[in-house]
Amino acid sequence: MEQRITLITLGVTDLARAKRFYEALGWQGQEVEETVFYQAGGLGLVLWGREKLAADSGVEAGTAGGFGGIVLAHNVRSDKEVDELLAAAERAGGKVTKPAATNPVGFYSGAFADPEGHLWEVAHNPGFPLAEDGSLTLPDFGNA
Repeated sequence: MEQRITLITLGVTDLARAKRFYEALGWQGQEVEETVFYQAGGLGLVLWGREKLAADSGVEAGTAGGFGGIVLAHNVRSDKEVDELLAAAERAGGKVTKPAATNPVGFYSGAFADPEGHLWEVAHNPGFPLAEDGSLTLPDFGNA
C-alpha cells in the first residue's frame, strides 16, 4: 500500500446542515446523489449519510456525536488565524471544544466540533511550515 490518503469521508446524519456549515467556513463543494465532495488540497473531503457510510464499510452506524478516535487538523500560518478560524466555526454552528492556547508541545492550537461532532484541530506550528499552496511536509524528526 502506498503511503497516502486520497479521500476522507465524514458520516453525517443531516447532510444539508453539514453542507451549510462547511460552506459558511468558505468551502466550495459539489453535491452528487446525496453526497457532497470538496477538493481539499491534494485530497478530497466527502460528506455522506452516516448510515450509508457504515453500511458501505460493513459495520453498524452506532450513535453520532461521541469521540470516534479521529481528529482532522487544519494548520494555519499564524496564531491570529487560529483564533479567526475557531470564531468562524462557532459562528457557522460548530462548537469550540478547546479554546486556543499554547499547548504543552509549544505551539498554538485549539479545537472545534462541526455540527455532527467531527473534531478539527486548528494549529499554528512553526515547526510544520506550510507551502504557498497550503500543503504540509513533515520535518525530519531525526529518528531514522
